Amino acid sequence: MIQEMSFADNGDKLIRCIDGFSKTRVLVLGDIIMDEYIWGDVSRISPEAPVPVVDVTQETKMLGGAANVVNNIAALGGRPILCGVVGRDRTGKEIIQKVKELGISAEGIIQVFGRPTTIKTRIVAQSQQVVRIDRECRNSLDGENMRRLLSFIESNKERVNAVLVSDYDKGVVSTELMEGLKTMCRGSRLLLGVDPKPNHFHSYQGIDVITPNHHEAGAFYGTKITDQESLVQAGNYMLVKLKCRSVLITQGKDGMTLFEENGEITHIPTVARKVFDVTGAGDTVVSAFCLSLAAGTDLKSAATIANFAAGIVVGEVGTSAVKAQDLTQVIRERLRRGV
Repeated sequence: MIQEMSFADNGDKLIRCIDGFSKTRVLVLGDIIMDEYIWGDVSRISPEAPVPVVDVTQETKMLGGAANVVNNIAALGGRPILCGVVGRDRTGKEIIQKVKELGISAEGIIQVFGRPTTIKTRIVAQSQQVVRIDRECRNSLDGENMRRLLSFIESNKERVNAVLVSDYDKGVVSTELMEGLKTMCRGSRLLLGVDPKPNHFHSYQGIDVITPNHHEAGAFYGTKITDQESLVQAGNYMLVKLKCRSVLITQGKDGMTLFEENGEITHIPTVARKVFDVTGAGDTVVSAFCLSLAAGTDLKSAATIANFAAGIVVGEVGTSAVKAQDLTQVIRERLRRGV
């Protein structure tokens, strides 16, 4: 049976947890991406084809993928470490520079010759995404560079409270890497969390927490999630098959549902007032959820914090990171309203 999360008795606890983020270290491993945005206006259709003509007004570049997870953790006040690969190219250098500008070491970023840095280019007009262009290599990482990543994690694992895998299916995360990571974390105090991709579900068995969206959870279960019954079946199936501590299924405008190994199922309704863009929302959820758990709070409180953070980020156009003070303010406002 699904229970609804009660916020009224939990608000002060959430704020205390957020205050503890500054003492919490999280190592993020995964696919590093550059999110590029081309902003403009549309006032006519091309005479060459039935497509809009975008008059470009601005271009921006932002950290994406695992790098956006690190950006989110840093904005929330946490102390992240980034581990992954970029190409030995101009975009790779730009990413390293942006990471350093956040005050984060780039020692865990490996530059790989002959492998392009992943770039997602989104063309946006009148606050609506017109098209996305991907430039990437999705081949599995070679053994030498995979071992270099694991070696970096091994040398830093005593410094962190959690390891978070941000899997965008761009070649960094593999069965071999996950086995090495799980072996490294086994028997330690480290929390191991994953933001998954369906192609790699078989590799996640034995982790602590996982944060699929309802499409990914349905793909693993083998049936689309269309109602509460299919949601419960998919969540419980994932919990049993992956032998993990918890499953947090995000459901867009319907909020998120937490499945715990003790059998409890808790639904957290969305707090978003408006939804402009869900880009990066998954990164926000896994960042806030795992950071909260690493800071020492319980699963339900961590999921509630993640839900508030997601409610803020979907109200912005483009990839954005939630600041700790904004998150605290939203929670305080909810407390004042007594709901």
